[in-house]
Amino acid sequence: MANKKTPSRELPQSAHPNKIGIKEGMGYMLGDAGNLFVLTYVSSFLKIFYTDVLKIQAGKVANLFLFTRLWDAVNDPMWGAIVAKKKPTKDGKYRPYLKWIAVPLALSQLLCFFNVGRFTSREWLLLLFAYVTYIAFGMLYTGMNVPFGSLASVITDDPDGRTLLSTFRTIGGGIGGAAPLLLAPFLIYTKVPNADGTTHNEASAGGMFGFAVAMAALAIVFYLACYKTTKERVPSEAEPKINIREIYGAMFKSKPFIILALTGILISGQLQFASLNQYLYKNYFENTSLSVLGTIAQYLPMAIMIPFVPKLVKKFGKKELSAFGAFFSALAAIATFLLKPARDQSWLYIALLFVIGFGYSFVSITNWAVVADVIDYQEYKTHIKNESAIYAVYTFCRKLGQTAADFGGLKLLEKVGYTKAMAEAGYVVGVSEGILKVCTLIPAVTYTLIFLLYVLFPLTKTRLEPVYAYVRETNAKTAEAGSDTAG
Repeated sequence: MANKKTPSRELPQSAHPNKIGIKEGMGYMLGDAGNLFVLTYVSSFLKIFYTDVLKIQAGKVANLFLFTRLWDAVNDPMWGAIVAKKKPTKDGKYRPYLKWIAVPLALSQLLCFFNVGRFTSREWLLLLFAYVTYIAFGMLYTGMNVPFGSLASVITDDPDGRTLLSTFRTIGGGIGGAAPLLLAPFLIYTKVPNADGTTHNEASAGGMFGFAVAMAALAIVFYLACYKTTKERVPSEAEPKINIREIYGAMFKSKPFIILALTGILISGQLQFASLNQYLYKNYFENTSLSVLGTIAQYLPMAIMIPFVPKLVKKFGKKELSAFGAFFSALAAIATFLLKPARDQSWLYIALLFVIGFGYSFVSITNWAVVADVIDYQEYKTHIKNESAIYAVYTFCRKLGQTAADFGGLKLLEKVGYTKAMAEAGYVVGVSEGILKVCTLIPAVTYTLIFLLYVLFPLTKTRLEPVYAYVRETNAKTAEAGSDTAG
């Protein structure tokens, strides 16, 4: 009698040695919430503080943002080198920065909103104070953000874990970013009557400083909580041997890194440019409460998509999903520019922002996992671990985007006629229409360019498979070597 064949069974894949769960994701989430409490408030409202409270000309504020970014060309790579060369301690290589820099960073954010105008009306002194405090904030933020971003690469090298960390980082960024955008408009403005009996809003110096205190306190608590709840699982070199010239040289020969850097400039630039909507709400729609609806339109689609994106990434890939989302955002942004919502059609503007937010959610949720993929790809190609160096350059690129948005946006505001007098005015014929044009044209161009760059991004789902295998094997050998040395 013929033997019956035993049905073949597919052997289950072994669990990744550095697999992580929800707890670790939530711990990492807290750090980015801390980041965004201070960064979003500074990014979204500091220009309002400068132009409307300190009464500094918009063009001079634009020059301030440009100069500080020129300094970042030195500051960010410097931090990348400092962090890369640091020997790991018992707490790890990157986690200690969360407790070292938390308080100085929070205090520097607080000083940015200190109303020095109470003591002097000389513009050069106001500008000097603004330059010193804003540069200090930028330096300390980089000192926190470079090790925090690099931390994701050593919490786990599991691709699914990286997606989990990116997803939770997006949630943390959503919490930290939404808090200032949702709450600040109710606390930093005061209503002032118009001659016709209506009212408009003006920025309040006391309200802006008080809100800065709240954001600084929350940031400290969340940074320390992130320090307590995270762990570095992927081993770092006990004696880092870093050739900075070699590392940076390899970066700028890498197509994935160059495209990542360009998308970083555009993504961060568009997020920063959206802060100009504060002028649109104040001087076109004459309703600063629309800022809250605009924030909901930005973050609600992201909250809806968070449960689905990790599964979609597993099926389609990060690059593929991001390109799809960017295409969706580009179409909606172009439609916003062409339709030019009227002053009584704020509902249409907010609805289109929601559609843009839906497309952008795919980019936002996967962005930090894409950064980790590029870090792994560089190690795969060069056989050099360089998390902090790559992350420092990427951070600088994002700051370049913020600078282009702030400098260009404020120059455009000045060009369409926004003056010191506009700080105490609502709708002004001609000028307000110019603000609308600026706030709809730039996003249409930016989202289109982001889509085209993702189409060109070479790290597809298939191409990343050997990269993940190499990194996993290399990390296992490093861990084994470290354990033999300890023994």
